[in-house]
Amino acid sequence: MNFPAKWWQPVGKGKVLCRLCPRFCRIGDGQDGFCFVRRNEGGRLFLSTYGRVVGLGVDPIEKKPFNHFLPGTPILSFGTAGCNLGCRFCQNWHMSRAKADELRAVDASPEQIVALAKRYNCPGIAYTYNEPTIYAEFLIDTARLARENGLRNVMVTNGYVTPEARPELYRYVDAANVDLKGFTDRFYHKLSSAHLADVLDTIKWLASETDVWIEITNLVIPGYNDDMDEIGRMVDWILENCGAGVPLHFSAFHPDYRLLDAPRTPPEMLIAARRLALDKGVRFVYTGNIFADEAQNTYCPECGRLLIERSWHSLGATFLEDGKCPCGETIEGVFE
Repeated sequence: MNFPAKWWQPVGKGKVLCRLCPRFCRIGDGQDGFCFVRRNEGGRLFLSTYGRVVGLGVDPIEKKPFNHFLPGTPILSFGTAGCNLGCRFCQNWHMSRAKADELRAVDASPEQIVALAKRYNCPGIAYTYNEPTIYAEFLIDTARLARENGLRNVMVTNGYVTPEARPELYRYVDAANVDLKGFTDRFYHKLSSAHLADVLDTIKWLASETDVWIEITNLVIPGYNDDMDEIGRMVDWILENCGAGVPLHFSAFHPDYRLLDAPRTPPEMLIAARRLALDKGVRFVYTGNIFADEAQNTYCPECGRLLIERSWHSLGATFLEDGKCPCGETIEGVFE
């Protein structure tokens, strides 16, 4: 369905300016923006994926990944079509680079999604698989209703949103995992058709101006963003702007979509990045898309005790007590 969009203005000759993300698309009548789902019809902007859900299912929350937000719980997850970035390495490209009418979607209203979450005893809803910012109106309506029903809302996002739209987009969001894809504007421009500064601005805003719990994921691509000096600068920025308690995930790349010439990320590369971040002072650093139990577990940064044991996305023993290690150290996160 075409749902009236927010954050736009007419700019003459039938065109509209979309102000949702920093791309600021000027969209002609009958055309879509870069994201494929915000469409100009008769000089007005509409969202074509409101209530059109792709990939609906129940996932472990660790799959998002969130390791410090309700660990061990299931979460109802869904996405739609489209994306506002153009990542050559996208590993969900069949959804993110598709138009609304190119995917098999199911009709699902906010009321139905909330009812499904409750039916399957999920404490929350994840807006994931593709970029949730681009279906902001749908997300906001669903998240508001979820909050009213005692459910939590989490986003898996690229952070590419304007300061104008951010407050309303995140009003009912409890946690966000932000993909920080690299730490140079050259990387973002060449591989994602975007700009680093806008993503950093969103992360800094989330950390300093909101109560949203944040975790950060960096997909390490050999030959593109794997330079340890660059990773070190990224870690320094995170420490300065987000603090030492924000969990950082280094995830493995596999060749996909339009980046087929890069090899898979060697596990030792992720282990080295993790060690670098820990040595610099990040309290919780994890690896993803590889089997490395130690690098998936949560340890107390004070006494070194194992607190949450993980194998892939499954939890083993846990030793947290009211968000604290038995030694008394407070562990940053949302655990109940």
